[in-house]
Amino acid sequence: MMTAHRILVALDDACRRNSFPMLDNGHVFDAATRLSLYRSAEDWAMTIEVFGFSPHAGMPYTCLNTFGSTIERTKMASDYAAPEAFEAYLHASPHNEMTFIHPIDALDIGDAEEVLESSSLVLRGTILPAPTLTEIAAAGITPSDPQRVMAFELCRWLAADDRDLVLASNAERRQNIPPTLQQIFWLEEWNHPDLANGKVASNFRAFRQLAAVLETGSLSRYRPTVPPNTHWSFWPEGAAL
Repeated sequence: MMTAHRILVALDDACRRNSFPMLDNGHVFDAATRLSLYRSAEDWAMTIEVFGFSPHAGMPYTCLNTFGSTIERTKMASDYAAPEAFEAYLHASPHNEMTFIHPIDALDIGDAEEVLESSSLVLRGTILPAPTLTEIAAAGITPSDPQRVMAFELCRWLAADDRDLVLASNAERRQNIPPTLQQIFWLEEWNHPDLANGKVASNFRAFRQLAAVLETGSLSRYRPTVPPNTHWSFWPEGAAL
């Protein structure tokens, strides 16, 4: 039976296995997040999207984290060198799958210091002019370099101006979710666990309430009492490594 307790056990397990989104990830500059809930009479799913820039990856991306009682796997045994490796992956990720989406099709980023070097970018097939430092500042982003726009600042500017395009489409969001589940709820902001300080999902009232929504299907079970903290400005340690 699907219960809020079992849902929280699965989410907490993902937190402890480092499979839950860490918004102060030392390797990623966050720019935008979104959370969605899905359910049927027997099953549940939650997706958490994080759009941002990792200097190690070299290009902006959206990381789509899917959690649920039943997962449509993207990774297959053929993706691994040996069957044992795939089995180890399934054992380590019993209730979650992680996939990556690249909404920016073309962008010129310098090899050194992740500086934006092109005057334009291609966002989901549409050519857009790159922002100026004035436009970056107007979006509430303090330029880290008075002469140049950085790649992570571009991401945060896009998140403020074209949020729906940098986050996942409905089809992308559902790729790891069984078709029998229906979307019942989504959030553009919420109170997120500080995993670096040892917190897990069940420590937070927001996730306890979201688990209750998934169990009952009643949206009235979500009544946040703590301000949201998912905006990138709350996580200054992001990409500090």
